[in-house]
Amino acid sequence: MKSICIEAPARICLFGDHQDYLGLPVIACAINRYIRLHAVPNTSSFFNIQMPDIKAQRQILIDEPFQSLESKDFFGSALRVVRRYGCNPNQGFDIIIKSNIPINAGVSSSSALVVAWIQFLLETFGCDHEIVPQFIAELAYEAEVLEHNAPGGRMDMYTIAIGEILYIDTSKNLSFESIENPFNELILVESGVPKDTIQLLSNVKTKVSKALDIVTSRYPDFNIAYVSIEDYDQLSLVLPEQLKPYFYAAIKNHEITQKAHVEFKKEGPNLESLGLLMTAHNNILKDLLKVTVPKVDHLINIALEAGALGAKIVGSGGGGSIVVIAPSNKSKLIINTLLKAGAKKAYPVKVAKGSKRI
Repeated sequence: MKSICIEAPARICLFGDHQDYLGLPVIACAINRYIRLHAVPNTSSFFNIQMPDIKAQRQILIDEPFQSLESKDFFGSALRVVRRYGCNPNQGFDIIIKSNIPINAGVSSSSALVVAWIQFLLETFGCDHEIVPQFIAELAYEAEVLEHNAPGGRMDMYTIAIGEILYIDTSKNLSFESIENPFNELILVESGVPKDTIQLLSNVKTKVSKALDIVTSRYPDFNIAYVSIEDYDQLSLVLPEQLKPYFYAAIKNHEITQKAHVEFKKEGPNLESLGLLMTAHNNILKDLLKVTVPKVDHLINIALEAGALGAKIVGSGGGGSIVVIAPSNKSKLIINTLLKAGAKKAYPVKVAKGSKRI
């Protein structure tokens, strides 16, 4: 066996936060920040994994069954998953994993790691399935979400494995389509406030799901994917007051995502229109789902005051990063203004291709 290097990008959710676990569409893109896994065969029966960026290392026996899993042990869960598809490691490797993806910042550093690890295993040891991006994404979803009984959806894995800008219908009959990139660049802003993905995601998902269950019990034909905001007043009558904001947010965010999809599909998408929709989406996340924090709110306001066309928190919330759509002639001004306002980092990023062997 020869050495192998896999590169997997970070991802940004542009529209549809807190929608994929409802089976609703999302619009997300891969960006040019990467995790890189470089593996060289050794003469042992171990994967010797070095992660210098976080000063960590791991040694895994190649036939370790992982009958039980530690929390967030994605190396172990991925090995359990790939074996179900006929991928059986039979050679040790010395592996170095490096990354310039910000950690705990809402841009899916963990999903990028899972995708890279699974792609390495599949391409190195083979399996009983054609190795294509969608297959890699599905196995990464199984490894990161299903194996750990986590509350997330498929958006992260599919965007990272497939790349570019994707409109992903996350319903039971999952499908996706590529969207032509209208952005010269986007601005990624690291707030410096660590996010709290699992707790926030679980809390919001529980409340939204409870609201939908109550409405469905009263209206058996109800389907959130076909409801408009005009239906809210009637449908919400059956809900307790504390669940109404979550129900409204689910409907409104779906509507905003659909409007953004229409704009993206135009021959010449209007960036100002996309920016307004992005900010409107963020306002729902802030005011109704309450997944932002004061520093994130402050940085978004600063970006808009400096001339940004739109801005929103990235990921499930509770901190992390924001994404900014900016006119090309104001990008440097907005970045400098954000840094002066207390952003940990702010820099331009470009839409990128999906995970690949390099």
